[in-house]
This record gives sequence, structure tokens and C-alpha cells, in this order.
Amino acid sequence: MGNRNRIKAGGFSLIELVIVVVIIGIIAAIAIPKLSKGSAGAADSALAGDMKLWRQAMDMYQNEHGGIFPDLTNVVNQLTQFTNSDGSVQSATKNTSTGVVYGPYLRSIPALPVGPAAVKGSTAIAGTAGASNGWIYDGAGNITPNTPATGAGSSDTGGVLYTSY
Repeated sequence: MGNRNRIKAGGFSLIELVIVVVIIGIIAAIAIPKLSKGSAGAADSALAGDMKLWRQAMDMYQNEHGGIFPDLTNVVNQLTQFTNSDGSVQSATKNTSTGVVYGPYLRSIPALPVGPAAVKGSTAIAGTAGASNGWIYDGAGNITPNTPATGAGSSDTGGVLYTSY
């Protein structure tokens, strides 16, 4: 009779704890690879957004400057400051009396979000691929990320080349 009056102690059995740990392990094995791909996908999306921003800035500059694009040597100033109709005067302030009323088309040059460590994060623009240039501009309105043509750092998670964005 003494056994019937005993109150069962609360808590989890060893089997229940093992089952919970196994379930958490399975969930982690599924979620961790997905989360690690998320940062690469975010960088790919950032590059796509930056390329859209570049195209819009180039188009607006061309429309307001009689069909010409920014000079290769002065593209940063011509896109981030006010200019006159021929793009020759760059100023931090707008001046209607001198005709410095166009732009700016970008607040700042975006940092390259992808690519090899030497160029990732760079805001530099040049006419050719260089060791630290983030962007390559041809002087005719076309800008591309400075990423390798093949191999590591050349394409997004879907295999699309960054230079084709």
C-alpha cells in the first residue's frame, strides 16, 4: 500500500531530453546552410540595386547634358555634385545665376558589395580593371563591377556573372 501513496516526481526523462536535442540538431542542420547563403544573396541583391542606380544616374546625366555622358576622368564629381549644361563646373551648391543647376545624380559612389577582397567595398572608378578599383567605367555611360571574368568571385549564387548585371 505504501507504493500507491507515493507522488510521482516531476521532470523530464532522459529519453525525452535526447529526443528534444535530436530535433534541435535536425532543425539546425537544415537552417544553418540556408542562413549562410543569405548573406551572399544579400550582396547579390545589393549589386543589382547599385547597377540600377548607376544606370538611372547615367541616363539622367545624359538627358540633362545634351546626350553626353560624364568624362572618364571626372565621373565622380560630375555625378555627385551640381554641374552646368556642359558638365564642366562641379559645385556642392546649386547656383541658378551661373547655370550650375544640374545634378547631383548620386549622393555618393556605392561601395562594391561583391568580388575579391582587393576590390570589395571599393568606391574607386577607373577605365580599366585595377587592383583597388571597385567599378569600371568606359566613358560612354557603361559601368560594370570590377570582378573576375571567371572563377571565384565572378558570379552570383545562381551562376550569373556579375559583369552581366
